[in-house]
Amino acid sequence: MIKPWIFEFMQAPEPSDGKALPGTVTAVFNEGYAFWLEAERLGFEGIFFSEHHFGHSLSPSPNLLIAAVSRHTSRLRLGTMGNVVPLYEPWRIIEELTMLDHLTNGRLEIGFAAGVPQELQRIGLGIEEARERFNEALEILDAALINPVVNHSGKYWKLENLSLMPGVFLQPAPPKWTTVVSTGSAQKSAQRRSKICTGFESVSRISEIFDVYRSECARLGLPAGPDQLAVRRNISISRDAAEAREEAKAAKEATLKVVAGDPRVVKHAASTLDAPRAGAGFSLHDDDYIAGTPTQVAEQVIDQCRKCGAGHLLAMLGRSISPRRRESLALFGEEVIPQMRRAQIG
Repeated sequence: MIKPWIFEFMQAPEPSDGKALPGTVTAVFNEGYAFWLEAERLGFEGIFFSEHHFGHSLSPSPNLLIAAVSRHTSRLRLGTMGNVVPLYEPWRIIEELTMLDHLTNGRLEIGFAAGVPQELQRIGLGIEEARERFNEALEILDAALINPVVNHSGKYWKLENLSLMPGVFLQPAPPKWTTVVSTGSAQKSAQRRSKICTGFESVSRISEIFDVYRSECARLGLPAGPDQLAVRRNISISRDAAEAREEAKAAKEATLKVVAGDPRVVKHAASTLDAPRAGAGFSLHDDDYIAGTPTQVAEQVIDQCRKCGAGHLLAMLGRSISPRRRESLALFGEEVIPQMRRAQIG
């Protein structure tokens, strides 16, 4: 089975004369809210909200979105992919996540991310310091997920007998995810007993990343099946295959705007021949854009997940709110999800 998720970017509306109109911003949130509630009816596994700052997204605080949606849904699992750890005090992250675990009645998925370099640099946080903060904070976060009394002595944090509140997660504790774009990050995530999610790259490159994760899990005696692995993909779906392909082209252009200035990115890689070396960054590959009729989309999703062994598919069904996005949601939910849930992986 392939579990279907929505990956929510929350595209900001194009500003008028340099400013976003308040009513327009409110409409994005209202339309998004209706979209997410409909996802529960259509049988999606859950929603992962992204976190971005200073640019193209209206989701600088995804935990607020989780709290809002949680009170009007009963089945959807809700999480971030992921909280940008270097921006926060790790003790604060844990306290919020514990609250969300209870507000969602145990439907929380915890996701951590290192952040986008060009966003971090806007507040004077360089790549090296951000990575140091990320790694040290993960030590605190992983420990606090087990024991709410934190003791830690490091470069950036010194905490002694710090009691976190609410302090108690529901049991079992929420699943833990990490976004990765390299084999090194995948190996570290395995050591931390974290599930992993990746995107952008070719299926072949993702398979390499997942193979490193599986090998490290095997060495440690940990599970590393399809349920530990997720792929995020841009999905363009329509009854008209040509229309879907045109929407996929627009999705590529939108992605290029979002990653513009990211020093890790090779802007385009149609094959693995020009993909970056392990640990050198990541590339934008045509495999990231799945387009076609519901039957064609289902075939591509299942084929990609089988090739890399992923048991989760995070679908980005457009970036902005529009009638076509609601149509795409319905088509994917009614005609693709049943095929995904019947698919055999691994």
